[in-house]
Amino acid sequence: MSDEEWARFLRAAEQDGGAAASRDVPKEPSADERAARAARVARSGQPEGWRTGPAWRELDGRATRRRRLAGVLGILLAAGLLVVAVRPELVTDRFTTRGTGYADTAAPPAGGAGGDTPTLKEPFRGSPAVDWADGAAGIAVPGAKAVGGMTEEQVAHALNSTKKLLVAANLDPATLRGERPGAALDLLDPLQADGRGVLEKALTHPSVDRDPLWVFSRFDPSEVRPAGNVVKVRGKLTYERGERDGQVLVHADYTFVYPVVKAGPGATEVARTVVRRQLTLALYDPEKIRTTPGKLYVLRMDESAGNDDCSRDGDGFLHPQFLSDLVAGEDGGGGGRLVDPYDRSKPLDELSQECGTVTRT
Repeated sequence: MSDEEWARFLRAAEQDGGAAASRDVPKEPSADERAARAARVARSGQPEGWRTGPAWRELDGRATRRRRLAGVLGILLAAGLLVVAVRPELVTDRFTTRGTGYADTAAPPAGGAGGDTPTLKEPFRGSPAVDWADGAAGIAVPGAKAVGGMTEEQVAHALNSTKKLLVAANLDPATLRGERPGAALDLLDPLQADGRGVLEKALTHPSVDRDPLWVFSRFDPSEVRPAGNVVKVRGKLTYERGERDGQVLVHADYTFVYPVVKAGPGATEVARTVVRRQLTLALYDPEKIRTTPGKLYVLRMDESAGNDDCSRDGDGFLHPQFLSDLVAGEDGGGGGRLVDPYDRSKPLDELSQECGTVTRT
């Protein structure tokens, strides 16, 4: 019964010892009433309780997805005097699956720090990423199995779509130079206002509270250009069943390393920006949950960025800083505790949300 019915029932019970209350108890519908309701459902084409996407969580007494917006973490490189930032993170659900790259229980090995200066010929010199995979080759899709009422084909589609999203959002040259990431957006369900809808608005009107960098790696082409055509990638895709049949969850935890130079002619000084992303995406069975068939829902967006000027947060672009910037007195808001942007031993929501100092890029 509804809250109103229950309140009325309690008032009646207090008034006459329960006699009136018994008259107010909602009755089980008759067979004719159930048949009429079934007919209405058949005419509408949707089952009662049908919800858009993951809002079915309301049906089992849980609150709808929570959103927590974290602060900015700007980081100043200690040895190389570069600036790094961890961007705002949008958390709508939490998961415990962690990516690999280094063991989840330990920090990355020492060595390979910024003692070796990167060059146009060797933009990853001195970086732990020098031996990582190049581009999309670093995003391995695990074998798919039927899970959670989803077929093997549906799970495979969810995994492959997630890889396509990661590539389009973090490796596509057009996305990196700040253009609209149409291919990535097309993989997301247009029915999700707080997923694709938020990202569409963030691309048009970015702000601290609505930042496209939550999902997309974007650089201002008037400031920097890629140093070569290689982005180093390391991470892992995993999947699991959702809380109900008709849902598969895909967890992505990847680190991308971008070498860049200034946009001006003749620029040779190389800087690197290190971006780590943790995403949780869902694919729903359209026979069980109202969704756009084959499209992904975004349940979690976490992002950290190393060598990104945190004093310029909220404009929708990553802003790498160079040694020459630091010499000129541009500190990018750095300071605070030491952070290694290559350390993948902890989930991003356990990291500090304040400006700090990184040990390498």
